Amino acid sequence: MLDSPLLPRLATSAASAYIGGSWFAVPGPRDLHVTNPADGRLLAELPMLGADEAERAIEAAAASAEQPSEDDRRAWLEGIAAGLTENRRELGRIISLENGKPWKEAEAEVDYAASFFRYAASHLERLRSHQLRERPRGHGWVVHYRPVGVAALIVPWNFPLAMTAKKLSAALAAGAPSVLKPATLTPLSSIALLEIIDSLGLPGGMVNLIVGDSRSIGRVFCEHPAVRSISFTGSTEVGRLLLRQAAPHIKRLTLELGGNAPFIVCGDADLDSAVEHLIQNKFRCAGQTCVCANRVYVDSAVASAFTDRLVRRVAKLNVGDGLQPETDLGPLINRAGFEKVRGHVEDALQRGARCEAGELPPEPTEEWGLFFPPTVLSGVPHDARCVAEETFGPLIPLIEFGSESQVLEWANGTEFGLAAYLFTADAERARRMIGRLHFGHAGYNSGTGPTAEAPFGGWKASGFGREGGREGLMEFVEPQTVPSST
Repeated sequence: MLDSPLLPRLATSAASAYIGGSWFAVPGPRDLHVTNPADGRLLAELPMLGADEAERAIEAAAASAEQPSEDDRRAWLEGIAAGLTENRRELGRIISLENGKPWKEAEAEVDYAASFFRYAASHLERLRSHQLRERPRGHGWVVHYRPVGVAALIVPWNFPLAMTAKKLSAALAAGAPSVLKPATLTPLSSIALLEIIDSLGLPGGMVNLIVGDSRSIGRVFCEHPAVRSISFTGSTEVGRLLLRQAAPHIKRLTLELGGNAPFIVCGDADLDSAVEHLIQNKFRCAGQTCVCANRVYVDSAVASAFTDRLVRRVAKLNVGDGLQPETDLGPLINRAGFEKVRGHVEDALQRGARCEAGELPPEPTEEWGLFFPPTVLSGVPHDARCVAEETFGPLIPLIEFGSESQVLEWANGTEFGLAAYLFTADAERARRMIGRLHFGHAGYNSGTGPTAEAPFGGWKASGFGREGGREGLMEFVEPQTVPSST
């Protein structure tokens, strides 16, 4: 079992639920087992909560729905940011243990999480009421931003703390009470975060946590009348399910769903820079991110030179246990994820692709220790599964292109529209091509992902709504317009 000063309740049945300002002990079996994907070590045994606990948490949130002051909200946000920074190393260790990512990368995730709370705290004035300068219809007009109501926050396993921060910071900034549901694979970092929040003395019910069954809890979120907003990060399949279930109740949804990011390297690009950005972009969390490059398109004129540089750089990466300081890539999260990546590599090879780095590993024999080598394939055909589907693993498929129009057609030839990346030395070409890329995030000579200061979200089947920036702060408020003749 995991021993951590941030998880004092892990040995009790109270760790699965924080409701109404208190840790709530749940009777019954502890049939939710949290394990380290690197070695299978048991980290925690928790009760698997469901619909009853979800309803209780929602009712506790609804009971605290009076709008807090701006000063209170700022103090909460700043306090959480400070708590994350103070406990950076231990939170990073917890994330590494439950997720498998390198400890140094997990610590960077803690910093990223803290930045969302700091940004929200420093931009609360954007949510203040304001009066229109005009007097249409001979009236004065005031616009207020009211909390949307109870917010349900559903968090994925690949960035368990950062994704929580994106959602919770905006909800707290708006004064909207929330119910947080972390992924059952990685609940421990969220539990640790609630310990930090509990020490800050927020009103009971302002932030609630339940760990348990996604299907039953999600249905309660969709059907309970007090829940007015649902923020979900995960697969497009589940996003569609939430849309169907929430539609009869006319709820607001913020959805960040699947991706299939193109990474385009033009013939005039700085190849060394493009390679380095691709490495940092693709292999974060062992390729298990929705914004990482999934299809790498390289101008045929520079394909050989780019491939040589990329293969040399990939050879320097170390795969292993995330707690080891030399590790660059940890294990994949579970057997299903490993088998999907392996299936994509095998399919591409059968269709004529060539393996430039890595190898096709054997079928896994255990449910843990699923280390997949960083793999580069060249000559990948367009009918390969890794081109049509999101791999979610450390595979780089290289596809050569011959013209700007051709690569734009290929890049946009997906139902997804989350992230894309373009490398070129020609600023006019970049302006022209980025304007034709149908993606919410489009890196220009950069493989960087989102930041707290700018809005991030998808187009098309990658979802809607935004997290980060001033747009993200608006996701949990309802504008109320008040005209007055006096």
